[in-house]
Amino acid sequence: MHRVVGLGNPGERYARTRHNVAWWVLDELAGRHAVALSENRTTAHVRRLRFKDIEVELLQPLTFMNLSGQALTNARERDGMEDGLLVVTDDVYLPLGMLRVRAGGSSGGHRGLESIETAVGSLEYARLRIGVGAAEGSAALREHVLEEFAPEDLPALEAAVRRAADCVETWVSEGVLGAMNRFNRRVDPAATTVRQEESES
Repeated sequence: MHRVVGLGNPGERYARTRHNVAWWVLDELAGRHAVALSENRTTAHVRRLRFKDIEVELLQPLTFMNLSGQALTNARERDGMEDGLLVVTDDVYLPLGMLRVRAGGSSGGHRGLESIETAVGSLEYARLRIGVGAAEGSAALREHVLEEFAPEDLPALEAAVRRAADCVETWVSEGVLGAMNRFNRRVDPAATTVRQEESES
């Protein structure tokens, strides 16, 4: 089984905020594959699908961002360890709509990733980061990620969510290197063009 964890905060208050863009990706995947919520646990929403004959679990922690690792630990205790783990998250250091896939790395100060790293220990796991645009200084960062997107940003964001869902499917079927080669591209929302980052190829 492959497990995809989408980081975010539960509740309507946070549903359309920058911090919850990963939930949009998991919702997009669930819609594509016509899977309903299979279980509503106290610590996570869980949905399951099959893609290319591989079982995939979509996990949306309900523990709030800084306790995301607790939901992953509970899922492992109940359903067993995964064959592959991908964590999808927002990234304020990437331009709006840009995707970046990594086979491992650091949390970069992201509280959700820090919690996941505490849960998995030394185990490396793949990450898919989605650019949500920078805050106006570090002091405004907390408010920035808990704000909704501006209306003019939504077309680029919705396109990025679709690409991110494509990226998850590629990770499932081709692995992290396949996903990196296809989706680590710089996006110009105004021109709707992409170019592959030389450092990612």
